[in-house]
Amino acid sequence: MPPHPNRTLERRFVLSLALTGLVLVAEVLGGLWTNSLALLSDAAHVFMDVFALGLSYLALRLSALPADDRHTYGYHRLEVFAALINGVTLAAIAIEIFSEAWKRWQNPAPIKSAEMLVIAAVGLGVNLGVAGILRGGVHRHEHGAEGGQDLNVRSAYLHVLGDAISSVGVILAAALIWITGWLWLDPLVSAFIGVLIVVSSWRVLKGSLHILIEGVPEHLSLEKISRSMAGVEGVLNVHDLHVWSICSGHVALSAHVVTANQSLAEGDGIMTELKARLSQFGIEHTTIQFECEACGQDAVHTKT
Repeated sequence: MPPHPNRTLERRFVLSLALTGLVLVAEVLGGLWTNSLALLSDAAHVFMDVFALGLSYLALRLSALPADDRHTYGYHRLEVFAALINGVTLAAIAIEIFSEAWKRWQNPAPIKSAEMLVIAAVGLGVNLGVAGILRGGVHRHEHGAEGGQDLNVRSAYLHVLGDAISSVGVILAAALIWITGWLWLDPLVSAFIGVLIVVSSWRVLKGSLHILIEGVPEHLSLEKISRSMAGVEGVLNVHDLHVWSICSGHVALSAHVVTANQSLAEGDGIMTELKARLSQFGIEHTTIQFECEACGQDAVHTKT
């Protein structure tokens, strides 16, 4: 399986890291200055953005390494592990935000709402810019399968997008506190940011764990693949069919295909047609075993 370096995407990550790092410094200093938990919560989220972007960039570079004798699939799975770690860190930071929001709810503290508003607005602008930079890498790029997404890039994108949404919450809270003096809005918005982080965490964890347990890619139907293979002339039935992802951009398949007794040349024709049909599903890495009769493993899909 060939590596898939993507220099354009790597440059996007470097630029995103630099911009997000500037936002982190501004929001930490601003949160301490204004005494805003919402702004500090947003800063914590930004810190996780920096961590996620750095981890995703490292995984992207490592996944471009070629396969070797010890890692015959290459290092593609590192992208999935990076996404999994990002999902776990999102959940951890959400728990901390909920804890601090509860403490602040019980004991409201004075806030410099005008300064908080300005800092959050600047953070929102940069977050939207970074989200736009990463957006192009979320959907299928040159190594991706049809209908698939790079989970590693998607996890980093969700980090930044979630932070942009939370910045909107901080801006609204700052404006309302400035007008009304309702200090309880600060911990309330912090809790809202925590909920957004939990949702992002669940989506990333679900996708990465599904790949790690070798589940069928969500955009593919095992039934449709089986029927398509069984529809090839000369194929009697298909069984012991397995479809899984090496990473979010590489789908693999193995199957036993029962055919009538035939010459080797006829078998080559069937194999060519099977691979052509599977490529329509975005499946390029295949292991197909021909048999003259079913070996009894798993379910059998017989030509109708």
